[in-house]
Amino acid sequence: MQVDRLRRKAPRGVVVLWTAVLAFAFCSAIALASSGSTPSLAGNWSGSYSGPIGGSFTFHWTQTGSSLTGKITISNPKGTYDLNGTVNGTAISFGAVGAGAVYSGSVAASGLSMSGNWESGPIKGTWSAHKVLTPTRTKVKVKVKKS
Repeated sequence: MQVDRLRRKAPRGVVVLWTAVLAFAFCSAIALASSGSTPSLAGNWSGSYSGPIGGSFTFHWTQTGSSLTGKITISNPKGTYDLNGTVNGTAISFGAVGAGAVYSGSVAASGLSMSGNWESGPIKGTWSAHKVLTPTRTKVKVKVKKS
């Protein structure tokens, strides 16, 4: 007695579908793995700092690769100073040249907020900032049909 093995064949459409699903999953994994890239921090920021000395600040970054340059205006002690820093993935560090303050911390994956610790000699504290988004203006022309 000869027993024939049953061969199961998946319909061609199912094979194509699974191939597409696996390709999508592979591409998504690569995109997630590379999402550790440096976010764009260029633009205007606003934030606050606390500790033995507290206050608010605004700054403007210019970014070239992982290098950051700009100006910071702080409320206490009042002044405007040059900024230089670096960002690597979500890690950020920068200093206010002339103020003696060094900031370090992390940037949110969205690139819209950051926070961390600051240090100026023996004085230490925390800081946080958010990117100031300016609305996009769109001109809309409306034609009114006269009846």
